[in-house]
Amino acid sequence: MATLEHLQISQIGQIAIPVHELDRAVAFYRDVLGLPFLFQVPNLAFFQCGEVRLMLGVPEGAGAPTKASVLYYKVGDLQSAYQTLAKSGVKLIDAPHLIANMEDHDLWMAFFEDTEGNMVALMSEVKRG
Repeated sequence: MATLEHLQISQIGQIAIPVHELDRAVAFYRDVLGLPFLFQVPNLAFFQCGEVRLMLGVPEGAGAPTKASVLYYKVGDLQSAYQTLAKSGVKLIDAPHLIANMEDHDLWMAFFEDTEGNMVALMSEVKRG
């Protein structure tokens, strides 16, 4: 049996997000969410989100994923970020709400949809005191 000592996975480098209309999705992630656009090739577009690269891609072939996992984007001021999305006409699923009281902070989230119907979330860790 193989051992995992040489695998050494240290972080996520890229996340794929399936989209149906690439140009529409690029406009949303660039212009509404404000993620830095890196480059675009046929059927793929790339954005930077901190140390993780996001790849928007049109599903190709049988078995290709058509929905993304829920991505949770950290923001400093959840209420302001939520209001910005609301003013931009984003399809909001729920308002900012408390998820959990942690030892030194409160975890808040709000959920919305991107232009492709993928559920997305904003999260904020609010320090107490």
